[in-house]
Amino acid sequence: MKKFLNDPDQVITDTLTGLAAVHAELTVDTERRIVTRARPAPGKVALVSGGGSGHEPLHAGFVGPGMLDAACPGEVFTSPVPDQVSAAVAATDTGPGVLFVVKNYTGDVLNFEMAAELAGEDSVATETVLVNDDVAVRDSTFTAGRRGTGATLLVEKMAGALAERGAPLASVAEMGRRVNDASRSFALALTACTTPASGRPGFTLAEDEIEVGVGIHGEPGRSRERMRPSRDLAAVLVESVLDDMPRAADSPAIVLLNGMGGTPLHELYLLYGDVAAELRRRGVSVARTLVGNYVTSLDMAGASLTVCGADEEMLELWDAPVATPHLRWKV
Repeated sequence: MKKFLNDPDQVITDTLTGLAAVHAELTVDTERRIVTRARPAPGKVALVSGGGSGHEPLHAGFVGPGMLDAACPGEVFTSPVPDQVSAAVAATDTGPGVLFVVKNYTGDVLNFEMAAELAGEDSVATETVLVNDDVAVRDSTFTAGRRGTGATLLVEKMAGALAERGAPLASVAEMGRRVNDASRSFALALTACTTPASGRPGFTLAEDEIEVGVGIHGEPGRSRERMRPSRDLAAVLVESVLDDMPRAADSPAIVLLNGMGGTPLHELYLLYGDVAAELRRRGVSVARTLVGNYVTSLDMAGASLTVCGADEEMLELWDAPVATPHLRWKV
């Protein structure tokens, strides 16, 4: 294993130290491991999210006006602890309440539930949006039900935009749930990722093999298959997502083609060209597109496709200004 690393046991602290050095618009508490806006936004619903590290820029890279108020990075592929989430609540709540955006992984769900109970003891109102967009498996060793993956970014963006407008907690939560319900995702891995602690790949693929339906921690997917041309893999991604989509055929779509951390951008653009052609062939009207590394799995090579069947309000919230380290427009 060759990585930029000092001590595997200090990798998160060292990462947060670097994040603080780059982004003065963030307040990075390396001791309690929370990332908040340097300029808090009083009088609005606060959005708090988090999860295991290794999926950067999710979540700390999406803290800022128009998205999150705080992020809680856990250890690599390990959920943040309840006290960590409670510290984020204390740092961001200004009265209207706090929305938790939680990916559906057992540890994340349990620890955010405990944090919600602790917030209730302090008379802080909370709501939770559980993101469960991954159609690859119904259950896995990490979840009960679908896994939460790329739709997390869409939920954080659109619920965050609504919170920025001063909407009440119940409305912001309802929007987050609408976005999640309208979204489906599916992923392919060309290689496994290597965690700093283990120093070796999480699974082994032959040179001509791919993992179809892989999870963001390297969890097994639907099948292990032969490598094929990009246009064929794009068809697999689109078919897997659309076959499970609840969207009406005439709904405009927000499409995220997400890199898993180890795939060059030129390959993602190449793959997106094939995805776009397949979506057109199936009659899907793409209204907005985002291509790049947003919900990664360390250094895994591969990509995930997320499609959200959007209504006019969702598109308006998607287009609203956002100013975070890794999602930024109209500012």
